[in-house]
Amino acid sequence: MLGVWLLLWGSVALGGRADTAFLRRAHDSSGHCTYSFTVASPVEAACPEAAGGVPELRAELAALTARLSRLESRERGAGGSGPRGAESGSARDPQQVAVAARLEAAYGELLRAKSRLEEEKGRLEREKEELGRRLESSAQEITRLRASRCPPGREGPGRDTLRAPAKAPRWEPQPLSYQELQSERTEVPVSRLLDETALGRPGKEDSGCGQLVWVGEPVVFGRADSIAGKYGVWMKDPEPVPPFTRDNTWRVDTVGTEVRQLFQYEEAEQLARGYPAKVHILPRPLESTGAVIYRGGLFFQPRHSRSVARYDLRGETITAEREIPGAGYHGQYPYSWGGYTDIDLAVDETGLWVIYSTEKARGAIVLSKLDPETLEIRRTWETNIRKRGVANSFLICGTLYTVSSYSAPNATINFAYDTATGSSRALSIPFENRFRYLSMLDYNPAERRLFAWDSFNMVTYPVRLSRA
Repeated sequence: MLGVWLLLWGSVALGGRADTAFLRRAHDSSGHCTYSFTVASPVEAACPEAAGGVPELRAELAALTARLSRLESRERGAGGSGPRGAESGSARDPQQVAVAARLEAAYGELLRAKSRLEEEKGRLEREKEELGRRLESSAQEITRLRASRCPPGREGPGRDTLRAPAKAPRWEPQPLSYQELQSERTEVPVSRLLDETALGRPGKEDSGCGQLVWVGEPVVFGRADSIAGKYGVWMKDPEPVPPFTRDNTWRVDTVGTEVRQLFQYEEAEQLARGYPAKVHILPRPLESTGAVIYRGGLFFQPRHSRSVARYDLRGETITAEREIPGAGYHGQYPYSWGGYTDIDLAVDETGLWVIYSTEKARGAIVLSKLDPETLEIRRTWETNIRKRGVANSFLICGTLYTVSSYSAPNATINFAYDTATGSSRALSIPFENRFRYLSMLDYNPAERRLFAWDSFNMVTYPVRLSRA
């Protein structure tokens, strides 16, 4: 490019007076690059002896040299590829070059992260739209079902206005959004409401088993007085062994990394006052809020394990321990509120149960019936209810029931799985989370009540069952 400029300026300067011109570039004695411009005289065959040559030509050559200097200055200022520009670039600090390279790499990573976030945003927007369409379709279906009911008075006095839903076949675990829609669309059949009325007032005991049809308002028995009691478990033994009775009450505050204290109270009123009769120190720390008291033993999950252990309340030692094959633990398959609730123990009229999930079940709830002395697994059921999609669960008469939310004030008992038939169904039985953080829920078959821990508060719920 520079040679073209020189030729152009040379031709302009000479004004066409020469037929032939030459441009040479070479290093001078100091190593600098110099340019030489040569043109033959059109009228003189030889140079005169007088010093100085042709004054007019020398003036033009001086002007050309000045222009050449200015061009070189511009070339260096623009970071050109001339000799001086290259020399300047080679003198850059290597540390600055490395910093610039790291900055360029970081900037590229930020651009890629931004692109990924935009893709994720688009995907979430599409999922939101799909859920909106499902909810709208569900609401229309509910309206249609309600409009299609038979008018009152046209049916016989002993017939239901709604037919009981058929047993659901086994299916693969469904997404949480699908489970919630199923729960919203299902209502309690009238036949169960009639059975409920026949049982009388809430809390009336019935020796027979049946299906859950009603849960009453929570009754507060006590409140934890420290942060360690935000989550916890409290219980009574439905089948105590001497010297213990059904009046004995037990409590564990589960906030902490080394949970070993089991508080023993002579009765529930002593629990309300906050003065234990005895404190047991467990040989191994327990995990989460899944423990139960049954037949003179505390059944619990030792911390950081997939095992279940039995602590004998009289001998104050661990008498049995067994691993639950494949069970997730320490945050793999908890309930929706978290709390490392992967393994949950339960007691009902039929005995001792463990509620968990496995990789094989893909996060669905798995139930196993346990021998209370040896902890041997007698039988196992795999449900179609997603464990992370429910807040908690309990068993009544061999049927598993789940709660829809741990924090919504107006939650529901939303699913039931019957181990006798191996089938599940959706429910919509109202359930109140009065203090908005349900971390433990168990059934006591002797008292026919639910025991719960709701954000520092120990509460009970009366329940009502239909006739079998």
